[in-house]
Order: sequence, then C-alpha cells, then structure tokens
Amino acid sequence: MRLLMLGGTEFVGRAVTEAALARGWEVTVCHRGRHPAPAGTRSVHVDRTAPDGLAALAADGGTWDAVVDTWSGAPRVVRDAARLLAGRAGRYVYVSSASVYRYPGEAGSDESFPVVDGDPDADAVAYAEDKRGGELAAGAAFGPERTLLVRAGLILGPYENIGRLPWWLNRVARGGPVLAPGPRDAGIQYIDVRDLAQWTLDAVAAGLHGPYNLVCPQGHATMGDLLASCVAVAGGPGAELRWTAPDAVLGAGIEPWSELPVWLPPGELYDTMHDTSAAKAAPRCRPVSSTVADTWAWLQTLGGVAPRRPDRPEVGLPPAKEAAALA
Repeated sequence: MRLLMLGGTEFVGRAVTEAALARGWEVTVCHRGRHPAPAGTRSVHVDRTAPDGLAALAADGGTWDAVVDTWSGAPRVVRDAARLLAGRAGRYVYVSSASVYRYPGEAGSDESFPVVDGDPDADAVAYAEDKRGGELAAGAAFGPERTLLVRAGLILGPYENIGRLPWWLNRVARGGPVLAPGPRDAGIQYIDVRDLAQWTLDAVAAGLHGPYNLVCPQGHATMGDLLASCVAVAGGPGAELRWTAPDAVLGAGIEPWSELPVWLPPGELYDTMHDTSAAKAAPRCRPVSSTVADTWAWLQTLGGVAPRRPDRPEVGLPPAKEAAALA
C-alpha cells in the first residue's frame, strides 16, 4: 500500500506514519519541514497555508492508495488538497472530531446524531465548524464512497502535543496530595493514538467509507483507573489521590477539562464527551494502564517536558489553586 500522510511529524500523523511503516507500506510525508519526518519515509515539503503552498505536491507526480489528513484549521485548506489529489489517490481519510456533533449530545449517541453546519470553502471559524467543513471538503472532492471520516474523541498516548495526560503524569510526579476529581468510578472515553492509527489503517485496507466514532467503548476505563495508573508509574514522594466531589471541585472555581484535563462533571458536557457509542467502529483498545505507562516512558526521553501545539491553550491546574481547594 502507498500512503500519503498530510502532516506526519507530530502526534496523530506520526502514529499513523509509524504504524504504516511497520506494516511495510510506502509512506510519503507531506509537511513544512519544521520537524523531522520518521525514518523510512519520503518527504515533500509544503506549506498548506501559503499561496500556492501545494506547488511541490502538485509537481511531485506521486500516486497513492490513500491519503490521511489531520488538518484542524480552515476547511478551504482541506478542499485544496483534496481537489489536487482526487485523481491521484484512491481514498481520502480525514481525521475529524466528535466535536462536529451538535451540543448538547445525548448519552449513547452514534454517528446518526445531528452535526454542526460547516462550509468547505471557509477560512477558520471555530474548531467544530472547521472540522465539519473539512469533512465536507474531503467528500466533495473524493465522493462519499472514497471518503472515510474518523471522528475521534479525546486522543491520548505518546507524542501528545496538547498536554493533557502529560500534565497529570508530571503532577503526580511532584508528589504530595493530588486533587482527584470525582466520581472515581465515572467512565471516561478516549482513544490511544496508536489504536487510532491501527484502526485507521485497517479501515483503509478494508475500503471503509463514511463517518465512524473512534473512542474506546463505554466502560473501558474510569477516571479512577486513569489517575491510579498515573500514580503507579510516576508517583513522586507522598503522592496521594484526594478524591473530591464534583460540586466541591466546581465550587473552588476550577475549570473542568482545561484545568483538570480529561475530567468532566456529570451533566450535558459529560454525556457529550464521555458517553458516546463506538459500536460501529468497534476499535481494539489497549488498557489505560498501557497508555499511561507508555506516555510516561516517552516523556522521560524528553526530560519530562512534552511538546505543545502553539495554537492550543495551556492546560493544567495552578499549584496555588490546587492547594487552596485541598485545604
């Protein structure tokens, strides 16, 4: 199989690229050249945001069985790439997001749930609308039978450049009492980036098309499982999870998701993010303990400091705010 990875040097793109190489696929990585592409790939340097930024790809002349695109900005960027490649690639895989579904979601909802409006010709508007516009752009160029929409939920694992799991790992590594937001047994849904990569390549090989929710199944892991796994591999001196009721966490002025990554209190947002049906995709998901341990091992190779996307806000709870809530 010949794969064109639009991106491919960080997080999701890197995981897909490495998984494809491990299968013996020929991989071309199309990127700006700011980070090295994985060994064994062929590179084409482009800047998709620049005028005529796809010129090098247009001149390359390569053909591929599939394209995987993780773009999350202006939909017109997906449009331009998809139009260019429609006659040179077998299918277009767009790594979209569960955020394309209208808010609030419903517990147990599937791919039939209503989506937000999107414009394939638009500049960047907002994350959900941009991802939906990207979906429409890919489908318009390749047609529904040749377009696969990977609607991923929360993505965790090695190479994470958002900072969610790295923050929790570094927090427990500092030791001492750790504010653990309850309920402890509340289910969480996410996808390990390597499981996302394997599912996506399997789907390409099988010729799947249309939208698929890609998260671990309901009941796969809880907030307690996640944080206990963090303590098990990274817990510093005296690290102790202090489980705290959701009302107390919110009463302390702590922001869910951003200040306490992954965590959401019971309610509409929780149902939207952590209670979605993945029955159609049915991905194989490794244990949360494996995701946590492997992410910690990767972090150690970087001195504990994970890379961060400059277009995403910093996550994590300030130490003074945590101390005040614990007190």
